[in-house]
Amino acid sequence: MNSPFIMVIFGATGDLMRRKLLPSLFRLYNEGKFPQKFFIFGFARREFSNEQFRELLKEHMEFSSPDGLKKWENFAQNVYYQQGFFDEEKGYLDLIKKLEGFDKALGACLTRFFYLATPPQNYGAILDFLKSTSLSEGCGHQGKQWTKIIIEKPFGKDLKTARLLDSKLAEIFEEKQIFRVDHYLAKETVQNMIAFRFANGIFEPIWNRNYIDHVQITWAEKKGIGRRGKFFDGVGMLRDVGQNHLMQLIAAVAMEQPKSFSKENVRDARASAIKAIKQIEPSQVSDVVVRGHYKGYTEEKDVSPSSETETFVAMKLFINTDRFLNVPFYLRAGKNMLMDTVEISIVFKQKCHILFKEFGCPEYGNVLTIKVQPNEGIKIRIITKLPGTKLSLGTADMKFTYKEEFGGGGTEAYEKLLLEIFEGDQMLFNRSDELESSWIFIEKIIEGWSCPAKQDLASRNNGSDGSGGGLSIYEPQTWGPKEAFDLIEKDKRKWLA
Repeated sequence: MNSPFIMVIFGATGDLMRRKLLPSLFRLYNEGKFPQKFFIFGFARREFSNEQFRELLKEHMEFSSPDGLKKWENFAQNVYYQQGFFDEEKGYLDLIKKLEGFDKALGACLTRFFYLATPPQNYGAILDFLKSTSLSEGCGHQGKQWTKIIIEKPFGKDLKTARLLDSKLAEIFEEKQIFRVDHYLAKETVQNMIAFRFANGIFEPIWNRNYIDHVQITWAEKKGIGRRGKFFDGVGMLRDVGQNHLMQLIAAVAMEQPKSFSKENVRDARASAIKAIKQIEPSQVSDVVVRGHYKGYTEEKDVSPSSETETFVAMKLFINTDRFLNVPFYLRAGKNMLMDTVEISIVFKQKCHILFKEFGCPEYGNVLTIKVQPNEGIKIRIITKLPGTKLSLGTADMKFTYKEEFGGGGTEAYEKLLLEIFEGDQMLFNRSDELESSWIFIEKIIEGWSCPAKQDLASRNNGSDGSGGGLSIYEPQTWGPKEAFDLIEKDKRKWLA
């Protein structure tokens, strides 16, 4: 970013600002990625002076040296605060006066980035006031050139609200101005999938139904919902993780080769892959989808004692393309699991050569695993002779991690996203048709869960069955309910982790 800019962060006293945006902005500043003049405005309802807001942010920073503290002091001089309520006009009008002051001081219309780091229920009010006050149009009312809007997931809570949000965005901004954030698209290994698949000639020829037996995707978080009960309860894993993160991981595996490595061609390929996911009709949900929540979930803070919100979901789905015809994808995502891990495993068909059948072949032979987090990297499981005088077969892993191979894990996801936003490159951001297809898929599952004919009160109470609208109860710090194992094992397969 070479030119001066203004970034307004709505919800600047919230968790996203503290954990992700602030550290990433500070690192980019330290790396010399910012222009000499820049202005970061926090917008929230609490009353702070600029200096008080800077001190509040400083409390959440860690400095390893006096030099780091000095750099922070320099950075903080570019940070400002505007008190305002999202649903009241006054704060926006006060903000306009301050932004215009910077424009006049520099004698130019500065590019404005509006970052919605708030709960989704605030999006509508903020967008309405951006429009009604002409904030969205930027300095000199040339908004198409000088303003950008950044909006965090979840993009709606169902298909209807997602369409309403998209319609509201389209009324105010052009598509080229809209940056829909799903930080998984900026993960190093998710990006590397394109290079890995299409730059290595040994993989693309076997990346199809003739060689792949099935695909497994696991998204597991060791902690429970923590302090997110107010947001999470009533949303659940399917909406919070399934509609976005899991869809993007599926797309990374299933997409066809883009026509070129340009933002629209890559987004075209990604959107086509998501659209090709075969719909699970409501009547099929009980057979191929499992949901549950961990024991003690209803005792968490801000969670209803009678909550039926799922903290775990598993499913089996297919991709309607020639490449993956009849290849099952098994997905699971949950909180309070055995460990923190996000990984994709491509399990190739076991074709143990006739020469070795009498010596016994491993159950799973070749498996390619892409580790998204933690310790981003890739490993390949191969069949090999075990040491000893007799011939017997086993498996071994060949692997690399970004940290070991390249001395680090690459640029942190939010740093990369911010850089792409500053440069106007939308490759790593969701497009509206991607979201439309993912919500159509997710909503059919939700419909299957909510169908009164499939509700099973007994299953919700004792965890004996994950079918229909019922919930299975699973022990914390495990791999989820028994029904998730049944889902894959009835196909004579098993989870690798």
